[in-house]
Amino acid sequence: MKATPVGFLDGVREDIHAAMQRDPAARSALEVLLTYPGVHALIAHRIAHRVDAAGFPLLARLIANTARMVTGVDIHPKARIGHFLFIDHGMGVVIGETAEIGDRCHILQGVTLGGTSTRHEKRHPTLEDDVLVGAGAKVIGAVTIGAGAKIGAGSVVVSSVPPGATVVGVPGHVIAYANRSNDTIERLPDPEWDRIDALERRLTAIEAEVTSFEAQRKHDEQRASGEGREPLG
Repeated sequence: MKATPVGFLDGVREDIHAAMQRDPAARSALEVLLTYPGVHALIAHRIAHRVDAAGFPLLARLIANTARMVTGVDIHPKARIGHFLFIDHGMGVVIGETAEIGDRCHILQGVTLGGTSTRHEKRHPTLEDDVLVGAGAKVIGAVTIGAGAKIGAGSVVVSSVPPGATVVGVPGHVIAYANRSNDTIERLPDPEWDRIDALERRLTAIEAEVTSFEAQRKHDEQRASGEGREPLG
């Protein structure tokens, strides 16, 4: 998963290419370069990361902080990011100091790659290649998200995820695996969802019974009212 270093301009081209490939709303490379905050945040990170590596951590943090105020994306200068990352929409994304992101990953708005420790150690997540993290998801701690995994919107993940898995919920749990041999999704039993589904079906049945009872009651009332009338003449 270790990314091969590329030149600054080549890296910017990768950022633009990733946005063009994954966002059907992107009309041109110039539009992406001028209007996509996720791309702006990655360009700023490329600068901040190089400045930090050159031995100027304060200047690197100032660059990262300025980028956060402009784009709404907070990336620590020491975070390690691979090739062709796409930060979609961007607002509210937080990527911590020891986070590592592989190639071709896709992160949507509101995602946090956060830490749980105050020690100077690996305390943020590692995303392997081709990981998708849905809007508002939180991945916390020094966990590893396996290659090709998908984290559902709003999920909270606090443990490692196997490659190809789909994770949803709070806390996050695996509901499916991608079968790469035939490009299918193998869904796993989900007892919580089964209980919710059974409750929904029961509620629908009760609503139908109540509706039928009300209709019969009105019919009986109308019939009784008609029978109680005295004949005219």
